[in-house]
Amino acid sequence: MTLTPVAEIRDPVHGYVKITEAERDVIDTPFMQRLRRIHQLAGAYLVYPGAVHTRFDHVTGAMHVAGQIADALSLWVDLAPDQIQEIRLAALLHDVGHGPFSHTFEEVLADKSTVTHEDISQRIITETSISDVLSRHGFSPKKMSDFAVGKQPAKPEFMNEIIAGGLSADIMDYLLRDSYFTGVEYGKVDAQRVIDSLRVADKRLALDNAGLYAFEALLLARYEMFKAVYFHRTVRAAELMLVNAMKLAEEALHLTDLSDINDYLEMTDERILHDLVSLDAAGPELKEAKKLATDFRDRRLVKCVFEQLVQRKDRVVEQLFERSRMREQVVLDIAEKAKVDRMHIYLDVPTTPSVPYTSAREAPTSIKVVYGEGKRLRHKNVPLSELPLVGSIAGFMDILRIYTRAENRAAVEKATAHLFSDGGYMTKISV
Repeated sequence: MTLTPVAEIRDPVHGYVKITEAERDVIDTPFMQRLRRIHQLAGAYLVYPGAVHTRFDHVTGAMHVAGQIADALSLWVDLAPDQIQEIRLAALLHDVGHGPFSHTFEEVLADKSTVTHEDISQRIITETSISDVLSRHGFSPKKMSDFAVGKQPAKPEFMNEIIAGGLSADIMDYLLRDSYFTGVEYGKVDAQRVIDSLRVADKRLALDNAGLYAFEALLLARYEMFKAVYFHRTVRAAELMLVNAMKLAEEALHLTDLSDINDYLEMTDERILHDLVSLDAAGPELKEAKKLATDFRDRRLVKCVFEQLVQRKDRVVEQLFERSRMREQVVLDIAEKAKVDRMHIYLDVPTTPSVPYTSAREAPTSIKVVYGEGKRLRHKNVPLSELPLVGSIAGFMDILRIYTRAENRAAVEKATAHLFSDGGYMTKISV
């Protein structure tokens, strides 16, 4: 097959994104069009008004970047046109299963089930009209469903790594795109330099030694974007309100009932926000869910009363981040001390690594670096700890925050300060 463009999309980040017939037909399916109604950054637009871009914008951009990566790698390894098309389609489909408010909905899924948005993506690819489109163009829906989440066993591993991992098309697009729409400068990385430096060694994605500084800059940009945008205290306030509203209303709205995947078409930001605001507040939980959603809509956000950078090496802190039961006990203790309903206290402990996961969903510890040229070409795994700047941020964004309603601010702030004082709660809590 040949990759002949049949149309193009004018993208504010990448310029003209050219699409093939297969890509156009996938894009025209209802589930792909649904992504136009899912914000890329959930509630971040309440802090950064320009952040109204969507998952649709991102996946078409990721497809474009994946194509650039494939073209660059084809100078070093044999990549047939149909393989390049598969890579582009996988990038296009990689987020098709995102729920309302993007990653925010994943926090609801994690609380109520073991399903992830990648699992939902695979179902959508194999159980909806996308499957018919892929089959019509000669692609296996099952194989593409695996490839779209970076788990295609029949491919060389570097192809999976183009879709998911620290050098993926995903990260190169979302950093540039999120930076552009929020107006934050940190994400403006030299993605093209990274792409041009990509190589393949032992069937894995590798980086030419000369491009190592660009890779460092990319990971540092991601770290800074997490601090400035993704984990911004007010952005997280908005997202916590959405998460808790959806959790409280889950049984009434059947948000995690995915028995019929076609019902997922209606799971969009505006639809779910409307349903939450329109709840029949028949009990305290639904009443609270309705208020949280209404306050989110009207930008009456909960307030942060406590924030602390913590060290994961502390055993108590480690368990606080990993055990939901322990987090619940923290909330109950603060509520009792402050004499405030526990539903009005929100504990936030983000658990996203500052350096992206590999395609196998493992926290990376090294990067494969290529040295030399021609017959003198050699490569080795370079530990991230040997990259001074990246080594210093490798691990997790360990920030602990407590939020509450504005009217409870003084009481909760006082209770939290007492419980988290030196020699207090963090050292005495039962584990």
